[in-house]
Amino acid sequence: MDQWLEFTRGPLFRLCFVIMILGLLRILILDFIGAVKLYRSVADKTIPWKLVLSRTLQWLFPIKKIGRSRPVYSVISILFHIGLLIVPIFLFAHVKLWESSVGTSWITLPFAAAYVLTLSTVAFGLLLFLGRVFNKSSSFISRKQDYIWPLLLLIPFLTGFICAHLNISPAFYSFTMLIHILTGNMIFVLIPFTKIAHCVLMPFSQIINTLAWKFPPDTDKAICKTLNKEGVPV
Repeated sequence: MDQWLEFTRGPLFRLCFVIMILGLLRILILDFIGAVKLYRSVADKTIPWKLVLSRTLQWLFPIKKIGRSRPVYSVISILFHIGLLIVPIFLFAHVKLWESSVGTSWITLPFAAAYVLTLSTVAFGLLLFLGRVFNKSSSFISRKQDYIWPLLLLIPFLTGFICAHLNISPAFYSFTMLIHILTGNMIFVLIPFTKIAHCVLMPFSQIINTLAWKFPPDTDKAICKTLNKEGVPV
């Protein structure tokens, strides 16, 4: 078991992390190329940068949207995402792992804060999952991965909490830690190929939307072709 742990937190971790970085970089490059082509094809090349920046900040910090619709769900979603980002990045054990691997470290969460954030993230994740299952509007537009992702993201939190805070046998600790590392590595690999890639693409989404709404020439034909409605009277 110790050899498996060393392999998963060493070579396998580095491989999965590289796959994630290269996958996200590929998406960014393709989106950038698409944005440049789109910009060149439109007649109106003026871009309202202040509006784009304002909308981007609203997406990154969606405080104003909390009270508009489903405020409780919005608050839970925001808090879940906060824990999802802060705990893995600033957890003491993770920072020390990075320090031993690449020689780089940064500030870490206090023990009490990590404890509370881990449990709250698990609770908020379960609430989001239940909200998606039992809310008709959410379930109608949800795909299978929309149900699987919240549960998959919670496995490293649960297993990490068990290993850090519960009194368990060495054998069960090793098994649980192996699940913790394997699911974390799996998440790294899946990020560039699923909707979770929006964690990187979101800051650039508004500029893409702004260009898209300028409607380049032959947009109507492209839409009809995509919808398989070519030649159909509207």
